[in-house]
Amino acid sequence: MTKSKVMEMHNVGIVVESLDEAVSFFAEIGLTLEGRMMVEGEWAGQVTGLGNQSVEVAMMVTPDGHSRLELSQFHSPHTISDHRTAPVNSLGYLRVMFRVDNLDELLTRLKKRGAQLVGEVVQFGNVYRLCYIRGTEGLLIGLAEQLGNKTATDIMESA
Repeated sequence: MTKSKVMEMHNVGIVVESLDEAVSFFAEIGLTLEGRMMVEGEWAGQVTGLGNQSVEVAMMVTPDGHSRLELSQFHSPHTISDHRTAPVNSLGYLRVMFRVDNLDELLTRLKKRGAQLVGEVVQFGNVYRLCYIRGTEGLLIGLAEQLGNKTATDIMESA
């Protein structure tokens, strides 16, 4: 029997209170709305373990078409916990990071939409300028501007 292998990472999912606001915020970063739909019924709950559920889902895609962000707004059952204000060293979902081409310009636009810098914009060697922000609904988002041809993977492989 052939061993199964991962073909690609399809998406990262984030639950939000306002799907409209989240779609608008991530569009500002540069993602495109690929589709939006309601997912309802017992069959959906068989996957999530939530039973009969009603959730509206929006799939956002990065400009290169390789990465997706699935935004979900649950209508039922109601959400029972909130991890959005957890500090960076918390277990579980932490953040999603995007590589951007002009960090300062994007930060200016996102701050006008209510985003707040978590710490400072820092430089990682001669590879990236990066930061964390709290974006729409307090979601933790990483932004990294690549400075040259080297990537973080190159740095890790040479260590």
